[in-house]
Amino acid sequence: MRDLFHGFAAISLAMTISGAALAEGPDLADGKKIFARCKACHTLEEGGKDGIGPNLHGVFGRTAGTKEGVKFSKAMTAKGAEGLVWSEETLSVYLEKPAAMVPGTNMAFPGLKKEEDRASLIAYLKSETGAE
Repeated sequence: MRDLFHGFAAISLAMTISGAALAEGPDLADGKKIFARCKACHTLEEGGKDGIGPNLHGVFGRTAGTKEGVKFSKAMTAKGAEGLVWSEETLSVYLEKPAAMVPGTNMAFPGLKKEEDRASLIAYLKSETGAE
């Protein structure tokens, strides 16, 4: 019985610590580290070149599949035509599993399963792309 109590106490403590970490909010340093995986295809700076994927400066508030000069998949342009606009919320859903939100997307990235990783990446993107 005592071991069971200690097990519950350890789980409770871990949940409290995890909850506190989430309550602190997204971590820009973690977001920057996570973005390192995205750099092969995307740039962030204003006027930056498009790569395999579009430059992400100004992405917040942009309709999906509409950046001039970029050849998007038919699936992404269709999502944009349906009204998909990039926001913290829509990017979080997309970054969790891109192919689930936009079946047929060209983005090969498998996604970020952890909510805190997505939040940190999105906070970093906002800080680096001119978002308000």
